[in-house]
Amino acid sequence: MSVTMKETEAIPASYPASPAGLSTAAAALDQNAIWQRIEAYCKTRWTAREVVWIVEEEGDWSPPLYPLEVTAEEVWSDNAWATATVYASPYGGYRLTTCGPYRFTATVGGGDVPAAVSEAFRRLAEYLADDPERSGASSYSVNMGGAIEESFNRNPAWIARALDLSGAADLLRPYKRRA
Repeated sequence: MSVTMKETEAIPASYPASPAGLSTAAAALDQNAIWQRIEAYCKTRWTAREVVWIVEEEGDWSPPLYPLEVTAEEVWSDNAWATATVYASPYGGYRLTTCGPYRFTATVGGGDVPAAVSEAFRRLAEYLADDPERSGASSYSVNMGGAIEESFNRNPAWIARALDLSGAADLLRPYKRRA
């Protein structure tokens, strides 16, 4: 089995538009940062960009990102990259017949953003835009004269686990990138 040794993904010229209906606080967040977080979790890209993979070993290899169009297939030979002859794999992707290393260059991304992904974006943005007075707290309590009291406890890793805790990861499960 072939092994991906390196993946270099360019930052796209732009990300998809934010979904409608965000609160003022969620709309004020860095929308590109939210898309970057979603894309880090997913194998699918919705805006085009170049990706280059360096792959070693003989065997079958499939690009881990979609949709894509491979624009160059090269192998390291005599201290330089040369056009490679690669074959289709019965598992999708490529069958590599030498140890390589191989270099695959592709344009990845495109298409419409599915409703589930837009909803995942909305959930993540709203979760991250939580009340700034309590956004970094692991617990919070306010007592206004005994009759009115508010308190909550929050996981200290709430920002790091925002995809999971917001419910966005559940919606992104069909697009999840597997190792």
